[in-house]
Amino acid sequence: MAGSFKVLEEFQDDALTLPVRLPNGKVKEFRIPSPSAEDGLRVQKLMEQSARMADSGAPLDTEVLDDAAELDLFQTALGPTYDELYTAGLDWSRFRHVAMTAVMWITAGLEMAEKYWEAEGDPSRVAPPNRAARRQASSAAASTTKRRGSTSGTSTRKATARAPRAAKT
Repeated sequence: MAGSFKVLEEFQDDALTLPVRLPNGKVKEFRIPSPSAEDGLRVQKLMEQSARMADSGAPLDTEVLDDAAELDLFQTALGPTYDELYTAGLDWSRFRHVAMTAVMWITAGLEMAEKYWEAEGDPSRVAPPNRAARRQASSAAASTTKRRGSTSGTSTRKATARAPRAAKT
């Protein structure tokens, strides 16, 4: 018997809405629609390259994308909202923060986008800064895992030795 799934659009919003204070002091909500599958995969690929660089020990501030590629990434992530944000008169740090939050949403989901937004763009506050720290965090989690119970008192059947085969003549 097949499961009964709800229609995807009934429980998943295909947009990210971010409140931004404009230069005139007013707060405006910008709605960033989900990108096409092709664009989402392109953003994902660029972020995976960044993660590989971080895993290799490159400092967090190492430039992964040149300026043109970074703007292309932002245009892809923001979609039609790019022009609206661009003409809103935001300074670069605010514009970049909105765009990177959208990138986080596309690649890692809403929870990670919220963490990035709240971390004020500081990646070290979102995830451990390097592979050693991530490994330490995962080994700390592993050390709290309960060991399997003892099997003493139970019997296991021992293998019996086989007689050697007779040689063919």
